[in-house]
Amino acid sequence: MADDIGKIGWIDMTVENAADMRDFYKAVVGWQVEDTSMGDYDDYTMKASDGTAISGVCHARGSNAALPGGWLIYITVADVDASAAACTANGGKLLVEPSGLAGGRFCVIQDPNGATSALFQP
Repeated sequence: MADDIGKIGWIDMTVENAADMRDFYKAVVGWQVEDTSMGDYDDYTMKASDGTAISGVCHARGSNAALPGGWLIYITVADVDASAAACTANGGKLLVEPSGLAGGRFCVIQDPNGATSALFQP
């Protein structure tokens, strides 16, 4: 896990029209699709031709409602709470407070130039 600190560990797209974007990327880049249950609806795990999970295409609702639209990278950090505090101490903003997510914790930050990213602690 220490070798993953600072690396981009995942990429999600959160949009209103997730099914359309799922179909777009399937047609344009050849990704395969696996439905991912979110309870009462499905988001989509996009996979390369060898079956490797590449990214997620998600509906902008439920647990994703607070996420910024478009592509969002998830950068692996050692301590999401410390990284969130460092973000605000260095002129950034916390858009989504640290909370639990799929085997770890995450938050969403905005840097001083306005770019957004998620921080993920396994």
